[in-house]
Order: sequence, then C-alpha cells, then structure tokens
Amino acid sequence: MPRIRLDTDGPVATVRLDNPPMNAFDSALRDELAACVRELTDHPRGVRAVVLYGGERLFAAGADIKALAAMAPDEARGWNRALQRTFDEVAHLPMPVVAALTGYALGGGLELALCADYRVAADDASLGQPEVQLGLMPGSGGTQRLVRLIGPSRAKNLLMTGRRVGAEEALRLGLVDEVVPAGSAYDAALDYARRLAEGPAAALEAIKDAVDHGADIGLSAGLALERSLFAGVFGTQDATAGIRSFIEHGPGHARFGEIGRKGNGE
Repeated sequence: MPRIRLDTDGPVATVRLDNPPMNAFDSALRDELAACVRELTDHPRGVRAVVLYGGERLFAAGADIKALAAMAPDEARGWNRALQRTFDEVAHLPMPVVAALTGYALGGGLELALCADYRVAADDASLGQPEVQLGLMPGSGGTQRLVRLIGPSRAKNLLMTGRRVGAEEALRLGLVDEVVPAGSAYDAALDYARRLAEGPAAALEAIKDAVDHGADIGLSAGLALERSLFAGVFGTQDATAGIRSFIEHGPGHARFGEIGRKGNGE
C-alpha cells in the first residue's frame, strides 16, 4: 500500500504522508518520498507549488525507533545518510514548498518541515527535536537548518533539551510562519501555495536559489549569484509580460503563464 500520496489540484501538488499511525519514517516511506520528489523535480507537469501534509491528526512523529534499534551502527549511518539525502531533495525542489503542520511534528517530522519554504501550523500543533532524550542527535538536517532558521542559542535550547514547543511559541521563535485554528492548517497552506503558484515560476525558483545558497556563502559571492540569477530571469516570457503589464496597467496586474522552469523552455 502506498505510503506517499501525490494529489494535484491545478498548479499545486500535495505530497501527503500516509504511514499510520504516526507517519514514522521507515525505509519504505523514505524511498517513496524520494521517488515522489524526484518526479516533481524532473517532470513537474505544470506543478508550480507543493504542500507537504501528514493528515489532520499529525504531520510526522519522527523516525521508526524500533527499526533503528534493530540496526547495527554502520547500517544506521547508511540509513540516516539516505534520509538526509531525501530531505535535501525536498529542500531543493525548484518550486515553493509549504508545510501544513498538524498534531506532532517531531524529530524527522520537524526536519522535513524545515525543508519547506513556509510553515503553517495548527494552533494545537507540537514541534520539537527530542532525539537527545534517546541519547542521540538529529541526523537529517535538524542541527543545520534549525540554527539557520532561529539562530544558534535558540536552536541549542531545543536540541539540547529535546523539549516540545506549542504553535504560538514556535511562531515567536520563528520556527513557523503562521498559526491558524485547528482543522484549518491544510486549507491555509493550500491557499498560500495557490497564491505563490500564480507568480512567475522562473523568478520564484531563482529567488529560492538565491536565498538558500546565498546564505551559505560570503556576501560578495552571494551578490554574484544574485546577478547571475537576475540575468537568467530577465529573458523569460514572464519577465517580458510583467514589465509590459507594469508599463501599461501599473503594478499588480500581471498574469503569469505556465512557462516552465527557467532554462529548459518547458
């Protein structure tokens, strides 16, 4: 039975984790997620934004601890390497990614959410990196993406205590971007994804590249990256349409078509 469901509604695709009862990451869920993300990357077929969703009950409660306990150290390292690689592929999707967080987003579940560009949390959601309580540490991006998102001191607090935070505290920390009433997280994430999907695909991809990769290099290199990406976007059909619309009608009236990802003319 599939553990990943891919539902497409116009230009927005929902990647739904479906591994009850807790959406725990085992090898099958990891491999299906990787296959789904590679399909969206290589063959977007008009998809311009993605929503990550675990269902109304919870997002994901981390790795399958029983399966990990049965692994030898070398096997566990290889398993973790593959999961980290899969989450990297989620983070590098060319289109905007929005996470809809319900119930628990813990351990590997939070690490997956950190790969999104925007996070919407239900007001009863619970987030955390509890690996230290098992004598472990996050291994799929938690120590790296968390510190880049909320800063080293706050990240160390969550990582070293393993404590859970509610949605309102997560919002204050900058761990999530929006809190909505319970039962509406998916709809809110879908609405935001739809708004992004109406934008210029090439420019959105370039902005994502500039922000994500520019954060890891010096300012001069980041500015060079920005110049290069700007030059590439300037020649797209969406840029031509956007500039023409601004001149003829003023700001905010441009309508962008499905021109595909920058550089491949799809």
